[in-house]
Amino acid sequence: MSAPATAAAFGVLAALCAMVLRRYEPALGLVVALAAAVMLLAWAGDALEEILAFLDELEELSGISPAVVGPVLKAVGIAVLTRISSDLCRDAGEGGVASAVELAGSAAALFAALPLLRAALTTLTELL
Repeated sequence: MSAPATAAAFGVLAALCAMVLRRYEPALGLVVALAAAVMLLAWAGDALEEILAFLDELEELSGISPAVVGPVLKAVGIAVLTRISSDLCRDAGEGGVASAVELAGSAAALFAALPLLRAALTTLTELL
């Protein structure tokens, strides 16, 4: 079985286990879901390393400045972590906290992209 299929099967199995446990012991269901998320992120780590290596190679070959690629990667990473965190909060029944996590994640992603936005603004003002 391939790695993506294994991860998908593990995720479905963990979700089913968490769903069953949540009926009898809600806290234990949340712990199972959190543990599954951590394990799946660890599995994804190898793929992420390959993707980052490819992006570094692409950056060198294309001549794209690290000042452009860095903020974009940071914003994507923040978006992924925010999504996982907010979904876990919703699973725990904390919709308000999930919304706050999403707001904080949006602010953090904009902050990470600020150097890129400043560079774009500088370029636009120079063209005008």
